[in-house]
Amino acid sequence: MRRSQFLAAFFLLAFGALTPPMAATAQLRPDYYSSVCPNLESIVRDAVRQSVAHSPLAAPATLRLFFHDCAVRGCDASVMLINPDGDDEWRSLDGMTLKPEGFNTVMGAKAAVDSDPQCRNRVSCADILALAARDAVFLSGGPDYQVELGRYDGRASTGGSVMIPHGTFDLDQLNAFFSGLGLSQTDMIALSGESAKLVLVRVRFFLTPVLACPWTAAVVVAGGHTIGAASCGFFGYRMGADAGMDPAFAEQLRGRCPGGAAGFAFLDAATPLRFDNEYYRNLRAGKGLLGSDQVLYADPRSRGAVDRYADDEGAFFADFAAAMARLGRVGVRTAADGEIRRDCRFPN
Repeated sequence: MRRSQFLAAFFLLAFGALTPPMAATAQLRPDYYSSVCPNLESIVRDAVRQSVAHSPLAAPATLRLFFHDCAVRGCDASVMLINPDGDDEWRSLDGMTLKPEGFNTVMGAKAAVDSDPQCRNRVSCADILALAARDAVFLSGGPDYQVELGRYDGRASTGGSVMIPHGTFDLDQLNAFFSGLGLSQTDMIALSGESAKLVLVRVRFFLTPVLACPWTAAVVVAGGHTIGAASCGFFGYRMGADAGMDPAFAEQLRGRCPGGAAGFAFLDAATPLRFDNEYYRNLRAGKGLLGSDQVLYADPRSRGAVDRYADDEGAFFADFAAAMARLGRVGVRTAADGEIRRDCRFPN
């Protein structure tokens, strides 16, 4: 068995064991809160708009947070939980790539929702995160798609449950991971903009002035590839060694990475903070930053979808919206195995 096939099988088994089944989705519907919090969507969108105005990283960070949450334990906002012993998702090795602006955006939206007496403690953090991710995409120029609601929040979060795609994955590994979530290769390619990384100096962040436990990050995920960036350590090995990388692009990147792993580069240098199809055009030109980016065009099994999205932004937007809906159904919890947290950081 070829190494890539072996790894694909391994990842499929591993992710299938860690990821909750796509069950309990019957209660999901767009109008789930129509009678208890009729202004929910406008409240969340206004809160996300304020976050994006405050920081351009808020949008990609929130999108990345939603993907991480759904991909690890299902869409139950477990990524928001803080455990006293430190064994939680956001403090795992991969979880520490999450950007604090994403957490802050969700916490701000939660506070805004709960400021309405009609809505207070009646909307799950998982649903607020799903809405905030959609609004982050829309406010960055992406599609304004419908979000199914009705999730309950999980009560557990462990670092050991975190397994997410890495920038060195080949197509078999990427497909195995997304297949474990019940998603197709088309879904994977449309969602491929959710593993970008942005490097920062180590600095302590606080979700609120009263939060005793800081968010600390050296490498933080900025969100979708179409609106993200990556630190040099994640792609430096490709410069001059990967025939799939455009030589002029590789030379440009060397200027961005004078210290080896130090520095960073945008995954879409043309429109780094706009949600559009430029990412796929870059792949066609050999300007994919991460190996897991460029493989989508290098491998003939996925090249057709890249060409389609590069030529037709509307097709990309439609498939992205559909894939986000399917992603949002992973591991949905009900009142029987979940709750509506009063504070997104702690179980009730």
